[in-house]
Amino acid sequence: MEETEVPASQPIALPSIPEVQLNAVTRTAGKRVVVIGAGIGGMTAAIQLARAGFSVDLVEKNERLGGKLNLHQEAGFSFDLGPSIFTLPQMFRPVFEGDGRKLEDYVTLQRVDPQWRNFFEDGTVIDLWEDPARMHQELQRFGAAAIEDYDAFLRYSRLQYDIVERGYFARGLDTLWQFIRFYGLRGGRGLDYTSTMAGGIAKRVRNPYLRDILEYFIKYVGSSAYDAPGFMNLMPHIQLEFGLWYVSGGLYELARAFERRLEETGVRVHLNQTVTRIDKNGGHVTGIAATGPDGSETAFTADFVISNMEVIPASERLLNESPRVMKKLSRFEPACSGIVLHLGLNRTYPQLAHHNFFFSQNQKAHFNRVFREKRLPDDPTIYLVAPTRTDPSQAPAGCDNIKILPHIPYLNDEHPYTREDCVALKEACLDKLERMGLTDLRKHIVVEDFWTPFDIEARYLSNRGSIYGVVSDMRRNFAFKAPKRSDRYDNLFFVGGSVNPGGGMPMVPLSGPHGARMVMEPAGVA
Repeated sequence: MEETEVPASQPIALPSIPEVQLNAVTRTAGKRVVVIGAGIGGMTAAIQLARAGFSVDLVEKNERLGGKLNLHQEAGFSFDLGPSIFTLPQMFRPVFEGDGRKLEDYVTLQRVDPQWRNFFEDGTVIDLWEDPARMHQELQRFGAAAIEDYDAFLRYSRLQYDIVERGYFARGLDTLWQFIRFYGLRGGRGLDYTSTMAGGIAKRVRNPYLRDILEYFIKYVGSSAYDAPGFMNLMPHIQLEFGLWYVSGGLYELARAFERRLEETGVRVHLNQTVTRIDKNGGHVTGIAATGPDGSETAFTADFVISNMEVIPASERLLNESPRVMKKLSRFEPACSGIVLHLGLNRTYPQLAHHNFFFSQNQKAHFNRVFREKRLPDDPTIYLVAPTRTDPSQAPAGCDNIKILPHIPYLNDEHPYTREDCVALKEACLDKLERMGLTDLRKHIVVEDFWTPFDIEARYLSNRGSIYGVVSDMRRNFAFKAPKRSDRYDNLFFVGGSVNPGGGMPMVPLSGPHGARMVMEPAGVA
């Protein structure tokens, strides 16, 4: 793939730290912030606050930075354990810009097009292209109606994005009341809040293949297109308008870039420290306690605490909240989890693109089984990443490096499953891939790394093994996640995938700057 520099200016409003704030060190000098968790949300908040003059400690349970942005290397294969799709790079710019620097000083970005390759059970293969002309050419086989529907859908998708971006994204709106107050009676005109995401697609798109492809954009937030509100159809516009990108050397290079930026801004990083409690005094938090590998406890006093640990686990494990409080938080149901299989192969499969989807024969039934019935899928849609299509360094010469990820329910009591059930599903996925063209896949595996929701929960302390934070569901939360500002403690804030605007690489970096801004408001800086 050709290396392309991301334009320095994109039509999106982002929270940032104005120069007047950066020069206000005297107003923040001596004020201490402790950030729990070095995921993307925690690191962005820590960097922004350090640049504004706060004294910042970042405390991380694991041995490296990045949270779910993680890495496994074995026998010449390099696997990105977490995110594999990078969109809206402009959302990262406020973190890396300033001091005469820019994002491209830290990472090299490569545009990926076709963005996805889509495989269907009947043998149909459709590429999703960023280039509109290429996409029209791709759809010609289905007739003029498919092209007309696609263009009409993109106009609708852009409208959803334009409305949501100027308030919910740019202003960091946290509640339905804030949403109504910002948009008023007419400001949100055109926002699709009456349809489901799938319903909004069905009204505009007749081709069944194209419907399936557009519905599966919901993968970014680990939800169901049949439960999420229609305005979530803004996601295709995000990817098709601003591009889908790859970080040269693997997505973990982004975590290494954050490590450099943390050091440059003076954030003190404490790895291998498991936070065991948030100390509080009435409606105020006073700091945290963390335990190291040897069992020793370290206390961190703070004027402000920011938790990148998800809201529900943090409330339960660190704040020891009452059953009444936990019941109130239950509307922020976890998004889905998944089994994650990383394979090093001693051959290549040339039919694969960088990003691939192998679709369920009945996608609505698949969504309902996973999200409503809370059962393991019997015919999963499989996301498969083959990064060597863009970056051959990710595997030895002549070999393939692939990630296989089907969505499954979070760990639940309604229909509990075991590790053995996850292994059985892994085998079913390999059966499906072999049937759909990856001939003799099992015979060519030389390296295997396998994660279940039990591993994800243990490694990242995520809520019931969820990968994407809080589910987007019209009935439960209207796609709102938990607020970033605690309603019980005046100096406690949350960032990451469990708070607004939500999970996934496009959204999580927004929560950090918004959380930092909220800290600065009571400090008299913002």
